[in-house]
Amino acid sequence: MTESVVEVGDVRLTVAALSDVGLKRKVNEDSILVESPVFLVADGMGGYEAGDRASAAVAQAFQTHLVGEGFGTLEAIRDALIASDAGVAVVAGDTQRGAGSTVAGAVLVQHEGVAHWLVFNVGDSRVYRHFGSELEQLTVDHSLGQELVDNGTMRREDMATFPDRNVITRAIGAADSTADSWLVPVTNGERLLICSDGLSSELADEGIRATLTMGGRPDSVAAALVQRAKDGGGRDNISVVVIDVLAGGSTPASEYTTGSWALRQELEDSSIDDTTIPVAAAG
Repeated sequence: MTESVVEVGDVRLTVAALSDVGLKRKVNEDSILVESPVFLVADGMGGYEAGDRASAAVAQAFQTHLVGEGFGTLEAIRDALIASDAGVAVVAGDTQRGAGSTVAGAVLVQHEGVAHWLVFNVGDSRVYRHFGSELEQLTVDHSLGQELVDNGTMRREDMATFPDRNVITRAIGAADSTADSWLVPVTNGERLLICSDGLSSELADEGIRATLTMGGRPDSVAAALVQRAKDGGGRDNISVVVIDVLAGGSTPASEYTTGSWALRQELEDSSIDDTTIPVAAAG
């Protein structure tokens, strides 16, 4: 694992990423992409014959459509998601069991001349925002567990031990591959965490918050998060990306704490509703 400094326009970041097979799996089916302006984790499904290839197809699609272009755009993100769906379909076509992948990530974009994160997810990989000592999950899982929390059947704190926590309701390569998205101002001093469910299934939000608060630099934090997930059982592959905003972001306004808000004007201009990027429909 290496820690790197990334610059996009005036935005300056320190980034570290780490992926571990865990203690129970033989193959790491996760893929990570950490190349300006896109940072993501993809968690493949389909078993040893396809999961790693499915997640790699997602990372490759985003690399092709976004890397090296300065700030990202909504159009490039949509193209990357559509290409991800097509790439996973090719992988699935070579298997008997089929294949799919979750994805969660953050792309640096400009909105009205100001740097923002375009945060997105399909499935149960997550993006968290940590500021000061506060932690917020920016993404919302597409999973059976989340549906039970939403309808009041289950408490959020019980999701990590829910037996069917790995049952997801959206995935790249599935019938519903729609990505949800949020536009979040880049803020000096904040820390983003992007992770597969191999972390969140083993480590509760309070443990994640404490590690992000006390862990020091991104490389040491990434290593500590992976180790804590392994200490919790390590039943799945564990992938994390930790991003610190050093400069070029906004100063937190008094009314802005850790709340995310949906992408609006760009989505309206693109004839897309204000909370989703309908990949399957567009494809």
